[in-house]
Amino acid sequence: MRLVAPVRLARADAYSLSYGMARKAEGQAALQNALEIAAETLANPVAEALIAALNGELSALYPEPGANHFRLDPDEVAPGNGIFLVARWHGRPVGCGALRSIREPALVRELGSRVGELKRMYVAPDVRGQGIGRALLNRLETEGRALGLACLVLETGTRQAEALSLYRRAGFTEISAYGEYVASSATSVCLSKTL
Repeated sequence: MRLVAPVRLARADAYSLSYGMARKAEGQAALQNALEIAAETLANPVAEALIAALNGELSALYPEPGANHFRLDPDEVAPGNGIFLVARWHGRPVGCGALRSIREPALVRELGSRVGELKRMYVAPDVRGQGIGRALLNRLETEGRALGLACLVLETGTRQAEALSLYRRAGFTEISAYGEYVASSATSVCLSKTL
């Protein structure tokens, strides 16, 4: 058996490590102070504006017929069924995300019971990279657990590298296209995560 000697950090390295950890903690505190995430109804001007911005971005990225799936009904995110969240950065609405419990019999047969689907995830381009998307995702996962869901699924596009990276870092793994996304499998990536 080979023993490995403990690593000793030089004073400067230890300071750099300590400073880096302190800066990360400061960044997280600043994010918490600047970011507010709250449940809102789907049928309100803030939600409609964020969804319109998302739809515009997706339509430009995926102009192919049948590549976009914009449907989300208010009853799907009503209390007990799911949730629609709005993220505000320094008071300004900059992002959204939704969770709906899957109840359609065909999808329940395909994906299983106690499965929720994430939909309408969006962060305004000028504030991306601030941790807002991750914070929305964390909150949606928490809401999924509160609804008694065992698994989350989602669909994102092949041309959305940042979104794919976010989901993979959060523990989502690729699955076969499901439901309506089978028809757009050339531009869709479906992912799943056990809660």
